[in-house]
Amino acid sequence: MPGKVHWSIDGVETGSISIRVDTMAARPFIELDYNFRDEPRNYRIYFASVPSNLGKGKVLYFLCPQTNKLCRKLYSVGGYFLHREAFNGCMYESQTQSKKNRYILSMVEPFVKQSEYRSEIYKKHFKKYYAGKPTKRYLKILAEIEKGERITLEQYTNFLMV
Repeated sequence: MPGKVHWSIDGVETGSISIRVDTMAARPFIELDYNFRDEPRNYRIYFASVPSNLGKGKVLYFLCPQTNKLCRKLYSVGGYFLHREAFNGCMYESQTQSKKNRYILSMVEPFVKQSEYRSEIYKKHFKKYYAGKPTKRYLKILAEIEKGERITLEQYTNFLMV
């Protein structure tokens, strides 16, 4: 089953990747074909199936071409899609921030994201209640909105000045 994914910035295409999946082959695989910094890349990542822990069916995993480890997610660093342990010294953006900055961000985020939370609640198929009880998701979003409402504009600007 072939497919192609394109991405762009401000309407200008910046990249694309062709994907071909074959689960009927003797060794199922996904084939990736793309350019990374004007260097063509084309390689296969094989699948491995493991019996489900529920005793029904099998679960497909990627078999990392470099580490031979099973994984559900592949990460792209340096132009290849591999298991996370294939990369040395990689970190999430939040890991590079100081504890103080992470604390400030956690305090300010509910204030900044209030409108996002409110629009989430009013989406067409959002379930606020199930069987007469509020859903956990609804309660979590309400708590975030409440947290954001407790922060005043003055406190917000003070956090930014620190």
